[in-house]
This record gives sequence, structure tokens and C-alpha cells, in this order.
Amino acid sequence: MITTTEDPPFVDFRDVWLAYNDELRAANQFAVEAIDLQVRRGEFIAIVGPSGCGKSTFMKLATGLRMPSMGRIRIDGQPVTGPLKISGMAFQAPSLLPWRSTVDNVLLPLEIVEPHRSQFKARRKEYEARARALLQKVGLGGYEDKYPWQLSGGMQQRASICRALIHEPKMLLLDEPFGALDAFTREELWCILRDLQAEQRFNVILVTHDLRESVFLADTVYVMSKSPGRFIVRREIALPRPRDLELTYTKEFTDIVLELRGHIGALRKTGGEITQ
Repeated sequence: MITTTEDPPFVDFRDVWLAYNDELRAANQFAVEAIDLQVRRGEFIAIVGPSGCGKSTFMKLATGLRMPSMGRIRIDGQPVTGPLKISGMAFQAPSLLPWRSTVDNVLLPLEIVEPHRSQFKARRKEYEARARALLQKVGLGGYEDKYPWQLSGGMQQRASICRALIHEPKMLLLDEPFGALDAFTREELWCILRDLQAEQRFNVILVTHDLRESVFLADTVYVMSKSPGRFIVRREIALPRPRDLELTYTKEFTDIVLELRGHIGALRKTGGEITQ
């Protein structure tokens, strides 16, 4: 359940700007500019916009992989000063290690991230049971001991999401995670992600080019402008939950998708100011 607007935001960007080096900053060439964003605890947001607008740059800032040139970022009440341990990430390419089984790929973060790393040998059986249960939830029961080359693209992406969630992060960041999949597999994974987030209540930041995906999954959709990227539209998605795929064929759903498409189409000609 999303917290109320009176609670402090879980993700809090205040006038954040990023130039990739000092030379670009001196030339006033920023990848993203004037990012103000407050995300409630438990909220699912999606970010859409034209290619090269700064969506992936925003994700690097949200994970602490990049520090802002100006402005400040707080996540879960703490200033971001480096890579976050409370987040998990999944990308368009699952990038599973080919020499590790599915369950061993999922366990990888627990071997790397403290406090799990120092406890891994002692708690291996417990962690493996957790990984196998998670794989069962996403429909990979029976494939836990298979290798990546024995899995379809959709199966590999399910395993990638499990790997991102195995250390029970407070925030999941997804960068075009379903972009390379066929339409039916993509929709199946939407529903898996919907159910996992509803059960575990972690925050989600999803970067996607798929407007249907953003409207189906998110509580709020943000549209980014052309580079330098900034948020120019904030659209709350008031469609009731839980959402089923049949909703995507309704006029109410399609109208929101067309509205967002109109905003993005307008970006090809001009920028704009943030609207509600």
C-alpha cells in the first residue's frame, strides 16, 4: 500500500543536474537538468520519453552509480553518496553467467552484497531455498538447475528479476527489462511483476519505451523531455488495482496511452513545462 502524501518521500530529488565531466559542465552541457521528483514509499513509477533523453542517466543517479553535478538526492531518508545496497536492478539483457545454473545466478547478489556475503557459506541452504521459492513464483519451477543456454529469453528475464529481488531490496530499478521479448511473453512478465510488487511492496522505477507497459504497471508516469532531460509531464494513473490484461483493451486505458503518446510526439517539435 502506498503511503500518504504526508509521509516523507522514499525517493527525493531536489533540483538535480548532471554533466558527465567538468568540461561539459563548464560548457553548460547537461545530460539531465532541474530534476525534482518525490516518490512515495511503495509507489511504482514509470519514466518514458524519446531515445537519448536521459532516462538511463536518471537511473544511474537513482542507484548512486553517478553523483549529481548540482542538487541533492535522498533515498529512504538518507543522502545518496555511492552505490545503493537497498536497490536491485534488471536490464533489457538478462546477462546471466553462462557457467552458473539458474539458481546460482539468482544467488549471485547474496555472494557479493553485505551483510549477506559474510554469512553466505553458513546460510547457503536457507538462501538457496529462498531463491528456489522465488523462481517457483515466477514460473521457473523445474528450471532451477538448468543453465542460461537452456532457457528461453523470457525465462532468462524472469531469472534476472529474481536475481534483482533475492536480497529483498526496498527498491527495484528496471531499464527496458521486457523490450527484447515478444508481446505475449512481455505481457506475462508484466503480470508477474505486478504480483511481486503487490505482495512485497518494494518501490519500482521502470524506464520503458512501451506506453502500454507504463500505464498498466505504474501508479505514476513521468515523461522526459529531449536532452537535456527533465520531467515535463507527471500523469497519475488512477486505474483501479489489481489490474488485469483485459483492462488494456478498454477506452479508459487507451485514452491515457494516447494522451502520453501525444506528449511524446510534441517533444519532437518543442520542450515544455511539467503538467499534472
